[in-house]
Amino acid sequence: MALKIKLSRAGAAHNPSYRIVVSEARAPRDGRFVETLGTYSPKAKTEQLRLNVERATYWIENGAVPTDTVRSLYKKAKKQAPAETAAPAEA
Repeated sequence: MALKIKLSRAGAAHNPSYRIVVSEARAPRDGRFVETLGTYSPKAKTEQLRLNVERATYWIENGAVPTDTVRSLYKKAKKQAPAETAAPAEA
């Protein structure tokens, strides 16, 4: 069973949002999936991308192949994640 990390379409007409999912390579775009890793809303003003980087890394290390779009989103999320965790949460 070959796995891919790909986008699954959700949302309304002219207002797309996508789930980033791990699914079988031959499964339809909006078909069955193994796990949801996050969301991507290209038209959103704030928080366009939410991705569980740890789980995505786990799946990639275990053989799941990300699509080109998901690969670029994964790189973007990895850059954002250290900046968010490095900031002290003191008030």
